[in-house]
Formats: sequence, structure tokens, C-alpha cells
Amino acid sequence: MHKSASTFLINLFCLICFIFAKAQTPCENNEAAGFPCSGFDLQDRLTNSDLDASFANDSWGWTDPLDGKEYALVGLNNGTAFIDISNPNEVLYLGKLPTHTSNSAWRDVKVYQNYAFIVSEANGHGMQIFDLTRLRNVPSPPEIFAEDAHYDGFGSAHNIVINPESGYAYGVGTTTFGGGPHFVDIHDPLNPIAAGGYSENNYSHDAQVITYNGPDEDYAGREILIGSNETLIALVDITDKDNPQEITTITYSPLGYTHQGWFTEDQRFFLLGDETDEIIFGFNTRTIIFDFEDLDNPELHFEYEATNPSSDHNGYVVGDLYYLASYRAGVRVFDISNIANASITEIGYFDTFPPNDNVGATNQGLWNVFPFFESGNIVLSGGSGFNLVKANQTLSASSFSANSDMSIFPNPALNQITLKSIQQIGKISVYNALGQEVLTSFGEFETRLNIAHLQSGLYLIKTNLGTQRIIKI
Repeated sequence: MHKSASTFLINLFCLICFIFAKAQTPCENNEAAGFPCSGFDLQDRLTNSDLDASFANDSWGWTDPLDGKEYALVGLNNGTAFIDISNPNEVLYLGKLPTHTSNSAWRDVKVYQNYAFIVSEANGHGMQIFDLTRLRNVPSPPEIFAEDAHYDGFGSAHNIVINPESGYAYGVGTTTFGGGPHFVDIHDPLNPIAAGGYSENNYSHDAQVITYNGPDEDYAGREILIGSNETLIALVDITDKDNPQEITTITYSPLGYTHQGWFTEDQRFFLLGDETDEIIFGFNTRTIIFDFEDLDNPELHFEYEATNPSSDHNGYVVGDLYYLASYRAGVRVFDISNIANASITEIGYFDTFPPNDNVGATNQGLWNVFPFFESGNIVLSGGSGFNLVKANQTLSASSFSANSDMSIFPNPALNQITLKSIQQIGKISVYNALGQEVLTSFGEFETRLNIAHLQSGLYLIKTNLGTQRIIKI
């Protein structure tokens, strides 16, 4: 190769590295671009002003099945923003779907197949439906988009819940069914059909709906709704839309406002956030964990208090990690691998509200976290706008190697890892960030695993000796 050509390639490589370094901000000395952090780097961000809005609220994500590109969907006071995050260090704001009626601080979005379903507490808003495949070709971003379909079976709604396995959406906090879940058949996304509702157990603020595959065999294969209903949790069998059946309700004390919760992936434990208990009773951030081994007789398992007094909002589980949007304390990430033994450990955070971690909801704190992208990129949305973060190697090395009975190295790893123990390792299962099993093997006392074919990101390694985490680079 000629010297000039070699010099050109070196300079080009340096330029690319420089651009990449400018866009990504690593967490160093517990700070990234002015945001307090531990274990998470800032990939990129967009302010509310960048999104032509005054406030960002809820968020969700879509992965294009055609090419694997990832997109963030961010609720705003005046519409819904669509952001291409396939280059996570230089995200691209593609455009906005304006609100169907008026502006509102409350907007919620979920995804079924290749469509976004959007509700708001704006009067008369109904449910907007947007074909996400339109994001594949946006000639002049940012564009102002039009909705592809609209459902007017309800007006305002606080939240939208979707069970992708059943093909039903559930509007909650609407003016129908006493604020209980409003059933919508979305098998044909552009032609939604009203399918009834459930008006018992009070107003439903939020819910999770699953096709049940947990430890209670009485409900195997049934569609179960777990409603966070202000003063109680309602468990309802909604398999028969014409005849939904209450399973039971459960409450706890002291109670502020039963806000939102999420199952562990084995559907054994349910982690609940009470939005106002910190304000009323002076707790540090409190997560209430229930044992749902017997759906007819759920029990309080234990309560966990975090290290700061901030109010909690939305939380989600991926594998053995619990991601909690905690208003003024940002996202807090917890290891829940030992939840059966009533133990939870905070392992990292990224704080989008640097001034303080004080109690109280605020339009400057973190509203939501979306941690389900296979890449490991995590969407944060709230008062500071849109932030994209990702676990770094420090988090992997320090917090994800707690099992002294077995060592895994190298970590992070590129092509191969070694598992070594003084005990027989047994079955080995590797799970991605979505909880999908991507690799299985069997080990004796020292075993090598080829992981070259796996995408970069965070993985759980489960054996009879416990669970550890690695980062594939």
C-alpha cells in the first residue's frame, strides 16, 4: 500500500473515532455530561426543545424485523416523537405525530406488530394508530406525520396496555367502564374493534396483561390482567372478553397510591411501585414485592427501601434486572436474582435530574425507562427530554460477578468465555436482554463457550450455581 493511501486511512479512522468520542459520553468519576451516574454511559440525548415540545413523558421502542434497526417512541406534551437510534451515538429525530386533539402532560404509547398505539388524557383523544414501517424512509426529517387509523371507542385514557400474544389492547383510566380496562381487538391493527371491558375493582391507573405461564398451573395459558388500581392490585382472568372473572384483589399498608407494577420473568413475583408513599409517609424509594405463586392467594413477600427519598414512577424487569424510573433520582437499576430470598441490590444508576434526589413528582424528573432493546440501549424519557444510555464495562465487572462459586472470564468478551468452578457446573443457559434463551450447553468443572455469533450487549449466564452477567463486545 502506498504511504499516502495508508496515511489517508489512518486519518479517516482517527476522524471516525473523534466523531464517535464526541457523541458518546462515558460515565467517569460518577458523572457523564453533568449527569450523576454509576455503571451507565450516555450514548446521546435530545432536549425537549430539540423535539419541539415542553415535556417528554412516556416512551416505548420498536425493532424493525426487516433489518433490526431500533427506534425510540417518545410521548410528548404535544404529540409522539419517533427517533432512529440505530446509530446510538448520533440519534436521528425523524419526526412527530401530533396529538389528536389538545396538548396534555399524559401520553402513553405501546407497540403491536409494526404499529404504534397512542393514547392521552387530552379530551376526546381516543387511540391513534401509526404504521411504524413508514420510518424506514423519511426523506427530510423531522417530518410531521399523520395517523394511519384512529379508534374512538373512548376519549381520554391514562394508559394503553398491549398483550402481543393475544392481539388485544387495553385502555385504562378511560371514561368508560368506570375507568377499568377497555378491551380492543387489534388483530387487524388498522381496523380496531371494541371487545368489551371490565368495570369492577375501581379505576385502573396502569396494568400488565400476560398470557400466563407461571407457577400456578390452574391458570396456565389464561390471559391475566394485573391492575394497579389506586388503592389495590386486581388480578383478573380476561381470557373470555365477554365474561372477565376476578381472581382476587390484594392491598398493603401503609398505602399511598397504587401506581404501577411488573412481573419477574418467571411470573412468580410482582414488583409494585406506590407513587406517593414517599411523600406521605417519608420512606426512601419503596418497592413492594408480592409472591404470586398462588394467584388466588397472593402474599406480601417483602418491601425494599432504596438509598434515596425520590418518588418512584414506572419500573420494568429484564432477566434478573429491575429498571426503575425514579423521578428526581433518574433510572435506578437493581439486581433481583436473589428476590426469592427477599434480597434486592442496587447496582447502577443514571440520574437525569442532577440538582437533587428529593421526594415528589416533578416535570423535570424521569418519567419512564424502556430497557427491552436487544442492543442493550436504554431509553429514558421525562423532564430532561430523551436520553439514551447503556451499561458500561464497569457495571459488568463489578456488579455482575457476585457468585464466588464460579468465575466467568474474560468479561467483557468478544468470541469465547470460560466458566470455571470447584463444583460441577451442570446445565448452562445464556439469555439476552429480552429474556430469550440464545445458547445452551453443559459443563463439568471448566467449560468454554463460543459466543462469537451473539450480538453485542448484556447477557445472563444461568447455571445450577447461580446467575452471572457478561457483556459481549
